[in-house]
Amino acid sequence: MKELRILVVEDSRRDLDLIVREFQLAGYSVQAERVETAEELTAALARASWDAVISDNALPSFDATGALSVLQSSHPEIPFVIFSGMIGEERAVGLMKAGASDYVSKRNLPRLIPVIERELRDAAERVERRRIESQLGEMRAQQERMLNQRSVLLDITNGVIGSLDRHSLCQAIFEAIRASVPECSAVVLVLRVMESDALDTVIAGTDPQAVAAGEVRLRGVGRTVLENRCVLVPGEDTLLSAGVGSSIAGPLITKGEPFGALILAGAAAGRPLLDMDFFTRICSQVALAADNVISYEKIAELKARLERENAYLIEEIKSEHNFEEMVGASPPFRALIETVRRVAPTDATVLITGESGTGKELVARAIHSRSPRSAKPLVKINCAAISAGLVESELFGHVKGAFTGALDRRVGRFEFAQGGTLFLDEVGELPLETQAKLLRVLQEHEFEPVGSNRTIQTDVRIIAATNRQLDQWVKEGRFRADLYFRLNVVPIEIPPLRERRSDIPDLVSFILAHHNRQFGRKIESVADETMQRLLAYSWPGNIRELQNLLARAVVLSTGPVLRLGDDLLPSASINTADSALRASEIAPNHASQGHQALNDVERSHVLQVLRDTNWVIEGSRGAALKLGLHPNTLRSRMKKLRIERPR
Repeated sequence: MKELRILVVEDSRRDLDLIVREFQLAGYSVQAERVETAEELTAALARASWDAVISDNALPSFDATGALSVLQSSHPEIPFVIFSGMIGEERAVGLMKAGASDYVSKRNLPRLIPVIERELRDAAERVERRRIESQLGEMRAQQERMLNQRSVLLDITNGVIGSLDRHSLCQAIFEAIRASVPECSAVVLVLRVMESDALDTVIAGTDPQAVAAGEVRLRGVGRTVLENRCVLVPGEDTLLSAGVGSSIAGPLITKGEPFGALILAGAAAGRPLLDMDFFTRICSQVALAADNVISYEKIAELKARLERENAYLIEEIKSEHNFEEMVGASPPFRALIETVRRVAPTDATVLITGESGTGKELVARAIHSRSPRSAKPLVKINCAAISAGLVESELFGHVKGAFTGALDRRVGRFEFAQGGTLFLDEVGELPLETQAKLLRVLQEHEFEPVGSNRTIQTDVRIIAATNRQLDQWVKEGRFRADLYFRLNVVPIEIPPLRERRSDIPDLVSFILAHHNRQFGRKIESVADETMQRLLAYSWPGNIRELQNLLARAVVLSTGPVLRLGDDLLPSASINTADSALRASEIAPNHASQGHQALNDVERSHVLQVLRDTNWVIEGSRGAALKLGLHPNTLRSRMKKLRIERPR
C-alpha cells in the first residue's frame, strides 16, 4: 500500500474526511492534517515533511493566495492543489500563474487522485532533475579544479625544466604557483646540504627579505616536515615571520627518502592557501625538479674536481715524460721531421717502424698534435701488453654479460678515440683473428662490441708502430698481408741513435735539464771526455738507454760537471763492424742490467732523503721539496720503488 502525507488547508472537517476516504479507496495509506490559519500552516510545514498541500479557495480568516505564499516561501517544491466548490475561471487562472499546480472542484472529487499523482510524479522528477543538475555542477566544478591544477602542475614543469640551480628553481616555482594562487606571497625551499644533516634555505616571493626574517623558523618547519613526512599547516602561534598570515609545508621525497621541504606562505590569515591533496601533488612535482638540480650540482662538482685532477695529472705526465718536443738537427732527423710535417695534416694511416727506444710514440704524438684532430684524444694501446683473450675487448669494447667477468658495459679504445687518433703500439703482436677484425674497421669504418650485434660507426685515424720486420712476418704467415698494406700507407722509419750521433749533445742537454728538475740537482755541463764516450758508444737501447744512463749519472754525481766512469758506460767504439755486432749482441742484457741498477740507485737516494727529513714528505722541510718533486709524485715513486715508512 502506497503511503501519502497530505496537508489540507480547510475549515470543514467533513471535506477533510472526504479527501482522506477518496485516497484510501484509491489504495493509499493516508496521513492527513487540517490547518485553518497561516500560523498553523507554517508550524505544520516546519514540523513534518509533506507530499502535497490541498487548499480550499476561501476560509474565514485565510485563503488560497495566502497559503500559496506561505508554501512558496519555505517549501516551493511541494505540489499545491486548489480544492474548492465555487471559484471563478479568472481566479483559478490567477492562482495557477502564481504557482498553484492545479484546480479541482469539490463536485468532481475523484479527479483529485490523478491530479495529485501527476503532481507527485512531476515533483519527483523536479527533485531528481535538481539532484542531477547539482551533481553535474559539482562535476563541472571538479573538472575545472582539476584542469586548473593540471595547468599549475604544467606551469611548474615548464618553469623548472630549465632550472639548473636552487635559486632559479625556487623562483620558477613561485611564478608558476603565483599565477594560479594570487594569495601566495612566497615560496621557500628547504634542502639538505650534500653529505650533511644541515639544511639550506632558498626563498623567492614578492618580498623575500620579509620572509627571510623568519629563516630559522622556516628551517625548523622544514625539519619537522622532513622527520615526520607530513603536510603541515602552522597555526597562528607558529607564524613563520612578521607579515605571514598563512602557510602550508610538505616534504620533498625521492626514491622513498625525504631530502627537503616545500613551504608556501601567504599574507592573508585564516584561509588555506591550497587543498592538501593538490599541494601534495605539487610537492611530488617539485621533488623531481629539486632532485634533478641536486644531481646536476653533484655532477658539476664532480666535473670540476675531475677537471682539476685531470689538469694536475697532465702536468705530472708532462713532467714525467719529458719528450714533449723532439730534439735534433742531424740530416736523418730533419728528414724525419719533414715527413711528419707533410703527413700530419692528412688522415692517412701511418706505420712507424724502428728499433726499441727510438721514440715511436713521440713521433705518433707529434703527428696527432699537428693534425686537424688535435682537439680530440690520442688514445694509445700497447698490443703486446694485453692478453690475446682481452685484446678485442680493449679495442672494440664489450657489453654486459659478453663473457665471464663482464659485469658492466666497457667502452673500447676505438669508441673512446672517436674523432681523434688511435695509436696501436707493437701492432705486430696482435692475434691473427683480431687482425681480421681490425682490417674490417679500416675498410668499413665500423665495428661491433664483443657480445653485441649493434654496429658502431667510427671516425678514427690509425697510427701503428712496431719494432718487428712486418714484411718478413707477412711472408712467414704471422701477419696478414692485407692488413699490412692497409697500415703501411705512409711508412715512417725512425733512425737509431747511432745513425744520428750529431744529435747526442742536444739530447744530453735536454735530458739533463729534465733530470735536474726531477732529482733536485744542478748539473751545469758535461766533461769533454764523457761527451766523447757518449758519442762513441753504440747505443743499442737508443734514446731510452741514454735517458736511463743519464738519470743514473745525475743521481750519483757530486758536482756541477757530469762525468761518467767505466762502471756507468763501458768504452765502446763504432769504427769497426764487429764492435757494432758486439754491441747488438749485448744490448738486451746491457739494457736490463742498466735499468735494474738505475732503480736501485734511485731507491737508495730517495730512501736517504726520506731518512734525512724524518720521513716528512710535504712542506718546507719535506723530502719532496729537496728532491724537486710534487708530493704526490714522490708518493707515486715510493709506491713504485716499494718504499714504506718503517713502523
